[in-house]
Amino acid sequence: MFTGIVQGMGRVVLIEQPAPDFRRHTVELPEHMAHGLQTGASVAHNGCCLTIAAANGRQAAFDLMDETLAKTNLGRLKTGDMVNLERAARIGDEIGGHLMSGHITCTAAITRIKRGAHNTAMWFALPAAVRPYILPKGFVGLDGCSLTVGDVSDTEFSVHLIPETLQRTLFGTRQAGDAVNLEADPQTQAVVDTVARVLAQRA
Repeated sequence: MFTGIVQGMGRVVLIEQPAPDFRRHTVELPEHMAHGLQTGASVAHNGCCLTIAAANGRQAAFDLMDETLAKTNLGRLKTGDMVNLERAARIGDEIGGHLMSGHITCTAAITRIKRGAHNTAMWFALPAAVRPYILPKGFVGLDGCSLTVGDVSDTEFSVHLIPETLQRTLFGTRQAGDAVNLEADPQTQAVVDTVARVLAQRA
């Protein structure tokens, strides 16, 4: 489990892809995140839960299977690219965002950005698969960041980003057209699906 509070950004230092449906990338973690890295531990990359396959100092290698490559933006990474990172939450940690599984639902493209002096509004295309779960003032996970949904239309939704988020995450460099990983809030999804099922049974 993760909290949606990005702890730092890591640089992709090596990519190995022996087959179209499999790749391994190695990421150099920031110093403050590299303590106690162990094979088998979970680290979220742009919100996607990955397992450490090998660790050496500040560098850790992660395997990406076909499902991950198909449903996330990780398959588009190149050597030198940065990723948002969060290590798995521990019992007793402060939950500053909302509980996230690290299981990406889909990607969403940035459609437009309005940058202001003190905050930035960013709009995203609203994929049909998650439309029922994206609600005004609800939670959404975007590239591993726990964010509050702003406005929602039939085709778009927005979030508002404070300077701290822009400085500490990839959102500071994102541009219109970029695809971000989206995780629908699991609790919202459970409630919406349950209500829909109950109403269908009554119909």
